[in-house]
Amino acid sequence: MSSAFLITLREGLEISLVLAILFGYLTKTNRGSDFRHVWIGSGIAVLVCLVLGVVINSAVGGLNGKVEQAVEGALALAACAVLSWMVFWMRGHARGIGTELRQKIDGATTTSALSIIAFVAVTREGLETVLFLLGSRSATTTTSQFTVGGLLGLVIAAILGYLVYVGGNRFNLRMFFNVTGILLIFFAAGLAGKAVHELRELCGFEGGWLFSSLWDLQSGPLATGNIYDFLKGLLGWHNSPERLRVITYVVYASTVLTLYLRNNSSTTGVTKPATPVVSVE
Repeated sequence: MSSAFLITLREGLEISLVLAILFGYLTKTNRGSDFRHVWIGSGIAVLVCLVLGVVINSAVGGLNGKVEQAVEGALALAACAVLSWMVFWMRGHARGIGTELRQKIDGATTTSALSIIAFVAVTREGLETVLFLLGSRSATTTTSQFTVGGLLGLVIAAILGYLVYVGGNRFNLRMFFNVTGILLIFFAAGLAGKAVHELRELCGFEGGWLFSSLWDLQSGPLATGNIYDFLKGLLGWHNSPERLRVITYVVYASTVLTLYLRNNSSTTGVTKPATPVVSVE
């Protein structure tokens, strides 16, 4: 549930920001009548992503044995790679998103072009969401828990997106993206550990120091229950991880977090007026 919430909150807010930028600029240029074309493009994009998500999830859910391990390992690895790229890309290009979208709107000579702009922007974020959700899905998490977490994240993202739209440049999102960026790094570390675990089982590597459990918790809040499920979904915690999985987690998290914080401090070293990550005006 926690992983689905974090993913849909972050990705949902990015979608909300894209729509806020589009609507804000259309309003500013007295093109409010074109709102419906943005909604049409966005709606089709959401429908496409939902259908793809359901189809892929159904296909993966029907697998078992070696094939299941291979697919789950590949999905986790792909989600980790894309998520890592997305965290750094978003921070480096966020300020240019608004300008890029406004230029595309200015170049849209037909109403269908507006729908296409919205469709492409929302589809990109939606497909990322599908990949992250599939890669993070745990066998111990029920469908209802996963669905509730995902819907809750989307609802909060929609509310925040509306506040950005009505608040304009007065709404500063820098702290939100910095904090969620750090959380997503730990989440991606969990995906890296999961990928290594699945691929190890696929290859049949057993025994030995590297493949034996570093700890083995059989009871308590860190072994079962809601707290365990929350930490497992959000941070990749496991009650009985092999040493290779822990090493992968620590190496990934420490390396990527160091790069993220170092680059973040270098970009904020010069004192500047507080500004939002993106502008909707």
